[in-house]
Amino acid sequence: MAESMTPVALSIAGSDSGAGAGAQADLLTFAANGVFGTTALTCLTAQNPGGVSGVLPVPAAFVLAQCEQVRAHFHPKAAKTGMLLQADIVRAVADFVRGSGIPTVVDPVMVATSGATLLQADAIEAMRTELIPLAAVVTPNLDEASLLLGRKAEGGAQAGAEALELARRHGVPFLVKGGHGAGDRLVDALAWPDGRTVEMISARVPGIDTHGSGCTLSAAIAAGLARGKDLEEAVREAHAYLQKALRNPLPVAGLRCIRHI
Repeated sequence: MAESMTPVALSIAGSDSGAGAGAQADLLTFAANGVFGTTALTCLTAQNPGGVSGVLPVPAAFVLAQCEQVRAHFHPKAAKTGMLLQADIVRAVADFVRGSGIPTVVDPVMVATSGATLLQADAIEAMRTELIPLAAVVTPNLDEASLLLGRKAEGGAQAGAEALELARRHGVPFLVKGGHGAGDRLVDALAWPDGRTVEMISARVPGIDTHGSGCTLSAAIAAGLARGKDLEEAVREAHAYLQKALRNPLPVAGLRCIRHI
């Protein structure tokens, strides 16, 4: 009997020297969800939980070369994008996604919680016009949804309508994440351009360093897609995975961090 092959996913993201987010968090999430993780690094960052002190972009052609090498040997079943920083990197990644046809979760990483810029102004337009329309799903937080909507995203009771507006505007599914919203009742809303919406409700988990929670969620969705799940099932499983990871924190260097389990 032939041995069953472990599915492969690809993270196209920046490197977080503190390992809480970026490609490092993606690899931990892939492994915890039964998927072999590969990477194409887009940027190096000098950071810790207190902030980002430096960012060094990888040349766009080399980002593309990494993607193509992974594709040629590992044949990933899904991919996810994280920090892309520059317009030429966004365009290179869009070319790869378009040419490969690999289902790709686009996490439109724009601004760090610390305030550091993670996507330059001209790259936002490249993401809107070239990468987002190719996505299997786009996963903005409320700050990123606000930039894409052109107004403040309220989340909560409005999350479904805001996700639907974005999905119809861009022609692809959107998952608007509620973690940056007010209050303890958080709403993550998934919407498709055809009008269907699904809401997932969770309670805020206090006392947790949530750095990397968005990376973790999008990587878990990609892992589900790599394992052959449909989008709704992949999103629901990823949402449950993140909630479990937040409720079972790992003590590291004085922080209560996301535990990848």
